[in-house]
Amino acid sequence: MKKILIFLVVVLTTVTLKAQEINWMTMDEAIEAQAKNPKKIMMDAYTDWCGPCKMLDKNTFQNPDVVKYVNENYYAVKFNAEGNQEIEYKGQIFKNPNFIPGQSGRNAQHQLAGALQINAYPTIVFFDENGDTLVPLPGYKTPAQLELYLKLFLNNGHKEITSQEQWDKYQKEFEFEFKG
Repeated sequence: MKKILIFLVVVLTTVTLKAQEINWMTMDEAIEAQAKNPKKIMMDAYTDWCGPCKMLDKNTFQNPDVVKYVNENYYAVKFNAEGNQEIEYKGQIFKNPNFIPGQSGRNAQHQLAGALQINAYPTIVFFDENGDTLVPLPGYKTPAQLELYLKLFLNNGHKEITSQEQWDKYQKEFEFEFKG
């Protein structure tokens, strides 16, 4: 009986932990999913050596409110901006021809990262339902900072903000709901 109880605790803990992860996919998978069910894309452009990227994974992308909101409303893409994967985007193939296998530390930037104007890590890039880039947001974001943007882009609020004053007003009046 004791072994069964321990087994159940382990299984339930594993299921609970798994349920609190963002459903990451590749860019190719997200674009394919958009064709069947249009949703916006949130891309995490990271590198293996980036400390703030690891903090974003640990502190923000594991926050239960962020996980739930992203999984329900976005296709989430994990993109190594210095990786060597081949990606088809907007009818063009993007690669990393200068990638050095086994390189420790910095590597060459992926062509897609350059095309998306990613110049700092981490950068969170938002795309609309057609796969068109909305904006790259460089730097580490807390759950609350990310919530501001997740909700802005999901509801197309960014189309209504055309001045610094409107952006300041949006931030001031925004009602944060995410914990942590």
